[in-house]
Amino acid sequence: MEEWKKKQNGKLQVVEHQGGNDGGNFDEDELDDPDLPKMDEGRQPLSRKIPIPSSKINPYRIIIILRLVILGFFFHYRILHPVNDAYALWLTSVICEIWFAVSWILDQFPKWYPIERETYLDRLSLRYEKEGKPSELADIDIFVSTVDPMKEPPLITANTVLSILAVDYPVEKVACYVSDDGAAMLTFEALSETSEFARRWVPFCKKFSIEPRAPEWYFAQKVDYLKDKVHPEFVRERRAMKREYEEFKIRINALVSMAQKVPEEGWTMQDGTPWPGNNVRDHPGMIQVFLGHNGVRDVEGNELPRLVYASREKRPGFDHHKKAGAMNALMRVSAIISNAPYLLNVDCDHYINNSKALREAMCFMMDPTSGKKICYVQFPQRFDGIDRNDRYSNRNVVFFDINMKGLDGIQGPIYVGTGCVFRRQALYGYDAPVNKKPPGKTCNCWPKWCCLCCGSRKKNKKVKSTDKKKKMKNREASKQIHALENIEEGIEGIDNDRSLLMPQVKFEKKFGQSPVFIASTLLEEGGVPKGATTASLLKEAIHVISCGYEDKTEWGKEIGWIYGSVTEDILTGFKMQCHGWRSVYCIPKRPAFKGSAPINLSDRLHQVLRWALGSVEIFFSRYCPIWYGYGGGLKWLERFSYINSVVYPWTSIPLIAYCTLPAFCLLTGKFIVPEISNYASIIFMALFISIAATGVLEMQWGRVAIDDWWRNEQFWVIGGASSHLFALFQGLLKVLAGVNTNFTVTSKGGDDGEFSELYLFKWTSLLIPPLTLLILNIIGVMVGISDAINNGYEEWGPLFGKLFFALWVIVHLYPFLKGLMGKQDRLPTIIVVWSILLASIFSLLWVRVNPFVSKGGIVLEVCGLDCD
Repeated sequence: MEEWKKKQNGKLQVVEHQGGNDGGNFDEDELDDPDLPKMDEGRQPLSRKIPIPSSKINPYRIIIILRLVILGFFFHYRILHPVNDAYALWLTSVICEIWFAVSWILDQFPKWYPIERETYLDRLSLRYEKEGKPSELADIDIFVSTVDPMKEPPLITANTVLSILAVDYPVEKVACYVSDDGAAMLTFEALSETSEFARRWVPFCKKFSIEPRAPEWYFAQKVDYLKDKVHPEFVRERRAMKREYEEFKIRINALVSMAQKVPEEGWTMQDGTPWPGNNVRDHPGMIQVFLGHNGVRDVEGNELPRLVYASREKRPGFDHHKKAGAMNALMRVSAIISNAPYLLNVDCDHYINNSKALREAMCFMMDPTSGKKICYVQFPQRFDGIDRNDRYSNRNVVFFDINMKGLDGIQGPIYVGTGCVFRRQALYGYDAPVNKKPPGKTCNCWPKWCCLCCGSRKKNKKVKSTDKKKKMKNREASKQIHALENIEEGIEGIDNDRSLLMPQVKFEKKFGQSPVFIASTLLEEGGVPKGATTASLLKEAIHVISCGYEDKTEWGKEIGWIYGSVTEDILTGFKMQCHGWRSVYCIPKRPAFKGSAPINLSDRLHQVLRWALGSVEIFFSRYCPIWYGYGGGLKWLERFSYINSVVYPWTSIPLIAYCTLPAFCLLTGKFIVPEISNYASIIFMALFISIAATGVLEMQWGRVAIDDWWRNEQFWVIGGASSHLFALFQGLLKVLAGVNTNFTVTSKGGDDGEFSELYLFKWTSLLIPPLTLLILNIIGVMVGISDAINNGYEEWGPLFGKLFFALWVIVHLYPFLKGLMGKQDRLPTIIVVWSILLASIFSLLWVRVNPFVSKGGIVLEVCGLDCD
């Protein structure tokens, strides 16, 4: 028996507690109860799940079930009541509605178990950063990818790198790798300037704990810094740092101006030798370590994180696999140089907005109970520079704040894009600790007769016992570590034992012919041997980024970022979760990362086109979630979400057909439903109410504003009628005719003022389908109203349903229309639209009520002229 002291109603009481059979285990929520005795802070969980309150989630689930029932009655009525005089219109509408219902089910049910999470950074420090001892936090390698410095300004990349170098994490445990897939000397020189400026910027950030730690956005904040930071030293140093940053910007912009005109003989380096990357498609691999070596320290004498520039080798005739290939090359380079057990991937325009973001991720990855099961922690994307109304739904908050929370309650988010912290071992294709039936390399398609996997199907080999596997892995690891320590003396012929030689051959077929890299893959906790020199490691790093290194290996098939789609993020996450891993979605109070987004209509449509094309590529690949990965640990609701992510571009066909129906109905005078009875009216009203109720409840538990939800609905129609349709055709051309599409880098940043690009009009063929739909429905509205005016009041009743249908399409396409109109300084677009519409209607009314015609009819009179 144990006595606990407890406060109640302001008085101190003694409560007796009788130990039970729970073995001292507490519920996760009880650990945070202030009325219960506190265990050692360093032993408590580093994070916890926060379920959505039952008062919000239970009504939401009830509405979903009711909506399913109403859909059953709706289709029962629709199928049993065809429109005989408009059979084609009726049949088209029913097929489209069935497809929409299936798509809704695939999208809706993965949101059945939404959750939120909370992290405890103080407990992380107590556990892994004990006073007087070296930090035990895990090492992290951070990847920054860039291609074209003309479209991705070096100043933006520099700010991203600076925010990484100044992150609130032990400096000896952070390494930043910048992948320059364009082999641009401009990027190299800009990174050299950045490394020099970082020597002053990093200590300033850590001394005053400023946020964010990207200087461009820190100095752009419209906040009175003197209000809270009144210390004279801060004011003085901030002003000095701002001057130094302005000088840094001038130097970077001077490099950009110089790079506008390429010399005929190509670029030359400071020592007079030609720049190796003058030919972008034919150049050797390049690696340069800027910081973290040779005693380079900041201005206060403190150590700085490692900063490495890498550009993989490119030669004609090789498939370099675009961004996925660059990320895999960077993964091998980092494994040779630092080999951190965790990786963070960010785009060049996504800076760290919360300096404790890495600690947030480590609260999940390093949790002693659940951390071993997690393959990645995904943070939501937040953006700067988007117009207040978010015209083209760039923030995508419905996806990030509703869909992703729902997936987090099942097996974790499916998106592994920028701002994602990975477990290196999971990217190497290893199975999760809890997985009992890993898919491995063998075919796991279902059913077997629909297998689209390439190559022969090999029978599963007998699985060896766990103990034997561990022994073999430990022996191989010790052998490889010995090889690393003697890297300068050669690594061939280390052991003639055939039992060790066979596993070595298998490792080479899987990871490539680099014993140094193979050794790193066996070190679950990361790290490189102390005996290896920097020169020898760099030599091996150059070898692993050669363009032929991945030949006849499993890179891009089972290891690293998976090839075959421009949306490698979805494919890679799918492969890891098929191996039994789970992922986590983390939303800190202060956004972890922020970036820029294309805000004009054409660039936004091209971005959506690339995403949709990637989904089509996955649909036609062997990794399609409809038939791949069964028996590997992927939960059914998670599979639903993956299926939805690859089939949504197909919705463009029924969507366009459905959006043309109102115009045809108005032009022909027919309709897709017969004369509506009271029973049908009840069903339709119930369906509309259930749709609205589902949206309202989602906005409530997801904390999404109604205007964000509405913008998402509008752009779903705009993107579906344009980008998704083109992606479908391009995907079919690639599969059937082998026609590849070029990867388009989205432009980042703008120099012409705030939201200047919002009003920039760029013509593209993607604008044709939604523009056609808009014109058709506007013409249909005018024709329908004119017919009703000419035929009398009895026509107005049937007209209302058709008008509602057509106006539904026009309202959803309204942001598209604003984009076409461009910037209207004095005349708002809505006035232009309604002026045209009302002018047409009043013109028709004028024809109908002609005041110059007599009320009694036409009067014939002799004109008085002699026509002869």
